[in-house]
Amino acid sequence: MSRESDPSEAESAPGADLPGALPDGLRAELIAFRRDLHMHPELGNQEFRTTAAIKERLERAGLAPRVLDTGTGLLCDIGDPDGGRPMLAIRADIDALPIPDTKDVPYRSTVPDRAHACGHDIHTTVVLGAGLVLAALHAAGRLPRPVRLIFQPAEEVLPGGASEAIESGALDGVGRIIGVHCDPKVDAGRIGLRHGPITSACDRLEVSLDGPGGHTARPHLTTDLVTAAAKVVTDVPALVARRIDARSGLAVTWGRIESGHACNVIPQHAELSGTVRCLDLDAWRQAPDLVHGAIQEIADLHRAKSEINYIRGVPPVVNDPAVTDLLRDAMALRRGVHSVEDTEQSLGGEDFSWYLEHVPGSMARLGVRPPGDTSRRDLHRGDFDADEAAIPVGVELFTAAALLDT
Repeated sequence: MSRESDPSEAESAPGADLPGALPDGLRAELIAFRRDLHMHPELGNQEFRTTAAIKERLERAGLAPRVLDTGTGLLCDIGDPDGGRPMLAIRADIDALPIPDTKDVPYRSTVPDRAHACGHDIHTTVVLGAGLVLAALHAAGRLPRPVRLIFQPAEEVLPGGASEAIESGALDGVGRIIGVHCDPKVDAGRIGLRHGPITSACDRLEVSLDGPGGHTARPHLTTDLVTAAAKVVTDVPALVARRIDARSGLAVTWGRIESGHACNVIPQHAELSGTVRCLDLDAWRQAPDLVHGAIQEIADLHRAKSEINYIRGVPPVVNDPAVTDLLRDAMALRRGVHSVEDTEQSLGGEDFSWYLEHVPGSMARLGVRPPGDTSRRDLHRGDFDADEAAIPVGVELFTAAALLDT
């Protein structure tokens, strides 16, 4: 169950008297904004209502957001981007997932089989709140360099909406980029940081196998397609793992296999699909050739024709040490050194990585677990929810980073 942050939390924090502290009235508005987004989730590249809501609030603050060329998502600059100083970009992803919301809360999703089960509504609200605070600081002449807000669509759609946002100019004039991702294993009020890789690469794999079919009484006269498919499932992950350094964490995992309709008929067609995940950037670049070769070997051994569709997803998010230290300093300034913890590399994928192919940046884990909660919670589940105390924490993290990035 989410809870609204106690105003005293921000007031007692180490940096509460510094510029950019979150006003109480804005805190309540942001929680209401988040709940509205949570009730109206939209899938990737369909985030029209979400985009309109963000745009209206930014315009009401005197800013001039620009909708991306894709029709959803937007960019908004605070300060003069032509002043010669590279901008700090702050990114949020705005899309939801195609799963039902199973929580019993007043702000439960009103859209069947759609839910903000990855926390993107929190990400969006945090960046919006930071933008509103930074706009006020800029008006007062207290913003040291221009900032760009990036509200990106379609993070959950491979290969992710980041590439299209970049094509729309999201990184033009940007020198650094920062972002957060909700983490239900970290308490609200804290963040997790890591130098270097913090997520894994994630690609999608689709395989078709074909043969002439036949009678199960005479498999020697045809291609035993079910056995061939089973061997691809079991042997390909092992072959790939033996052809690359084990420290790369390259893993092929299958999620679907389909073939046949009758117990005594050898089928003519089989389909498999799964994911390829990898902890190491160089190994990820080798993965397509390794996986193709392993599948082809197994298919040839069983006289099956194969068609392989290897769909590039996202590389690992590799945090820049200097930008990560900026986030660490910002959080320590606002909430104290105890509010920052080290985090491990996740096997999940995140298209924030595409921005880091162009500019240095860092992603923090934003704690959303209610302090004291010992239940096991995870993302991409219908019962996922976030402690709303995380919202002011994220806003203050971003505003402090913008003020420190001189």
